[in-house]
Amino acid sequence: MRKLASIQKIRKIEPIPNADRLELAHILGWKVVIKKGEFKEGDLVVYIEVDSVLPERPEFEFLSDYGFRIRTVKLRGQISQGIAFPLSILPRDKEYSVGEDVTEVLGITKYEPPIPIQLSGETKGPFPQFIPKTDEVRIQTIPDILEKYNGESCYITEKVDGTSSTYYLKDNEFGVCSRNQNLEESETNLFWILANEMEIEDRLRKFGKNIAIQGEVLGPKVQNNKYKLDHHELFIFSIFDIDSQNYIQFEEFKVLSERLGFETVPILEENYNLDDTVDKLVDMAEGKSSLNSQIPREGIIIRSKREINDPEYGRLSFKVLNPSFLLEFE
Repeated sequence: MRKLASIQKIRKIEPIPNADRLELAHILGWKVVIKKGEFKEGDLVVYIEVDSVLPERPEFEFLSDYGFRIRTVKLRGQISQGIAFPLSILPRDKEYSVGEDVTEVLGITKYEPPIPIQLSGETKGPFPQFIPKTDEVRIQTIPDILEKYNGESCYITEKVDGTSSTYYLKDNEFGVCSRNQNLEESETNLFWILANEMEIEDRLRKFGKNIAIQGEVLGPKVQNNKYKLDHHELFIFSIFDIDSQNYIQFEEFKVLSERLGFETVPILEENYNLDDTVDKLVDMAEGKSSLNSQIPREGIIIRSKREINDPEYGRLSFKVLNPSFLLEFE
């Protein structure tokens, strides 16, 4: 589960030009605008990530006009992501340590956009345990990974703003999943409509192994169809070998995607060495979408070319979101 609120240390504080009452705090890999003098370097704070929804409490009342949701904002020309509170907002019956998750303690939930009717449907059950879910962690949350895997050979794809889907074949059973649910077959659910139109089950059966493909569905009425597509399309970003419980490595992923007849998300860079800072990666995330040059891309996904499953971070794969996209569409 994503750690929406946690105890973190302020690594650095620096001034913001032309902002006498504000300062910029560096927390993990995030940049957060704070009131001048409220904190000092080394202080422990409650850091709450973007996309968090806070409960209706007196200390959060100033967020009521925004639905108590934490968003990416620009203040005095400075991008700010997340919010920092003093530890005094927490119960005082215990000691807290750096990195400790206080999401449930504070009653914070993750913002989930309303689900369009064509994406909803009857569920067969929760998302299958034999397939990993697709949610990527933001690099600002795990900045230490850049030093740990400095120089690692990676590839970069565009992060497209659609709705996540998984299609699998296991022990002769075909299944269709949204981000969190295994879905009953339906003539009105978009995921199943695409499965039938694209004959996904037949493609997986011809391959002859227990596998899952994961991707983003884009098109009309999906995330406001930012890319102005005239029909629904599936762009895959991962293929998972269910029997070995491993993702297919990059070179084989490209070959197998073509063999199965699936289009991948745009591949921006096939040979990237992981040797940049968080700030440089955010700069790299800027740019226009490969699917529609009239809009900013949502961001980028960086993954190792060889599959690495780190004991602390999991799969070596993370997202870097484009601040321009967040400011325009969030």
